[in-house]
Parts: sequence; C-alpha cells; structure tokens
Amino acid sequence: EDRFNEIIKEVANFIKKVGFNPKTVPFVPISGFNGDNMIEVSTNMPWYKGWNKETKSGAAKGFTLLEAIDAVEPPVRPSDKPLRLPLQDVYKIGGIGTVPVGRVETGIIKAGMVVTFAPANVTTEVKSVEMHHETLTQGNPGDNVGFNVKNVSVKEIRRGNVCGDSKTDPPKETSSFVAQVIVLNHPGQISNGYTPVLDCHTAHISCRFAEIIEKMDRRSGKTLEAAPKFIKSGDAAMVKLTPSKPMCVESFQEYPPLGRFAVRDMRQTVAVGVIKSVEKSDKAGGKTTKSAAKAGKK
Repeated sequence: EDRFNEIIKEVANFIKKVGFNPKTVPFVPISGFNGDNMIEVSTNMPWYKGWNKETKSGAAKGFTLLEAIDAVEPPVRPSDKPLRLPLQDVYKIGGIGTVPVGRVETGIIKAGMVVTFAPANVTTEVKSVEMHHETLTQGNPGDNVGFNVKNVSVKEIRRGNVCGDSKTDPPKETSSFVAQVIVLNHPGQISNGYTPVLDCHTAHISCRFAEIIEKMDRRSGKTLEAAPKFIKSGDAAMVKLTPSKPMCVESFQEYPPLGRFAVRDMRQTVAVGVIKSVEKSDKAGGKTTKSAAKAGKK
C-alpha cells in the first residue's frame, strides 16, 4: 500500500508538470500475473478503496482496470468543422481517372461536393469516395479515403496539398505564418534567415525563419527577450516563417492536425512547433472545372 501511494504521488507530480490534471487520471493497483483488479475486484488488497477521476460529464469511480478503461471518454471527432484533407498521394487509375488519397482530418467528404485544393488552387467536383475499395456515402475524420475527381490531371495536385470544401472556409495558400517553436537539438544557433525543411501534415517544404519575434519561457509563455539575435537548443520562441514554395497550413486552434509541425535539418528533428496565426494569400484565378462550376450553381 505504501508503495502504491508513493507511486501515485510521484506520477501525479509528473503529470502536473507535463500540463495535465492528475484528478482526471485513475490509479489502479493491478497484477497482470495474478489477475488482481484486472476484470474482477481483488481480495488481496483490503486497503484499496477503488479509483476516482473527474471527467467532463462528472465524476467517475470504480475498482478494476476494465472499469477504468470503460470510463475513458472517446474524443469528439471534429466532423462539424469545415473539411480539411491533406493528400498523401495522387494516383491515376485507368478507366476511373485521378484519385487523390489521404486522411480526413476535420469535416466530412462525400460524392457531389465541390472541393478546392490548396495551394494548387484547383476546384473540382468529387465523383465518388471509397475506403478499402468500398464505396462510402461519406468520409469522416480519421478515415483514410480515396476519392475520384473530375477533369483534374495528376500533374495539377500532389502530396502535401490540402483538400477542403469550396463553399465553407476553403483552404488557401499560406504566404507566411507565426508559430511557437521549441528548439530540441540544434548544434548551433538559429537566427533570422535559417531555412530548414518543415514537415506539417503531409507537406514537406523548406521554410525560412523570416523573423524571430521573441524568446519565451516554455512553461509560462512569458516573454524573456524581444527580437533576440538567435535561439538555441532548449529555447522556446515566437517565429514568423515564410514557405519557400507554395504550401497550405492552418492555425493549431482552428485545425489542430494542420497546425503542428516538425523542423528537420541535418537528418534529424531540430525543433517542433505549433502555428498561432496564418497569413493567407488570396490568389485570384486558379482552375475551376466545368462540373464544379455547374455543381456550385445548384
């Protein structure tokens, strides 16, 4: 019992440091070897009075590991947000045509929708959606889908493009963005003009550190130094970045999966970041297929 309480104390402290609330975490003493408190309450621990935890819907309590697992609340899938689907690949399939493939991150995709690809700026109609070779009525967040688009060649869209609904908050090309970056392991110093490769969703594009706005405290977010000359390993900073080639990213607050990135250089991850705000470029023109124009009028 003493050891159990000691572990609770240590782990709870650690959980707090990482930024979670220990009250939302159940602690269950189990023995997988003897089956204690796995599915049925063990008789070997008279001192154990069960676990409690706070959830969004109120308090939950129980005794066993199974009950603790059952009490985990499933995350809300962001299907009510506008569609964002970063492309993993684009295939050309004989007799069908162009088939982009990727995971639905937010929103839904279904046949008949008019979608826009950014930063390619191509708008077209979705003919069909399938997953694992079966036709889907709609693709939900988390689904890895392939979808057939009309009159778009494989050359026009590519991995790293983002597909969205042309009517509700369509994705746009990013001209620059501000992100909070934490430098993990960089042998030297990073100053303005540094141009590593960013991996954000499926895009893999070099971006320039246009301006290091401020150096901040990792935990509190307080400004330590405005416009520092450089940042190094262990530092957190607000940075303005400009992509070297057209790319599409979003703020972490609006579309979390499109607002996280890793900074790669010298064959390792030198920093990670979350995007705070995005400056989008409103490019007129772009290509809209005839079927999309027709479907858009309906």
